[in-house]
Amino acid sequence: MSDHKRQPPASTGHIYNGMPAGELGTEGWRKPWSGPNGGNCVEALKLADGRVALRQSTDPEGPALIYTVHEIETFISGAKRGEADFLFA
Repeated sequence: MSDHKRQPPASTGHIYNGMPAGELGTEGWRKPWSGPNGGNCVEALKLADGRVALRQSTDPEGPALIYTVHEIETFISGAKRGEADFLFA
């Protein structure tokens, strides 16, 4: 374990980047980007405050990445414009 202080669990109302995704519950997760990859997908959950949590479907208890509305909108808009195409080159 690292020397960083562990963040409190979501049950205290604190949602933080890297928290165990299982602490966000099992309801509401969706696979908007799934494909013919055997179920290895990114899952997304819209949080009550508008932020978006992402997790790896093959590790639903693993870390959740938490993004603000602005961050996720910027990423999706950029991807639609082709700005992430370099990932496939």
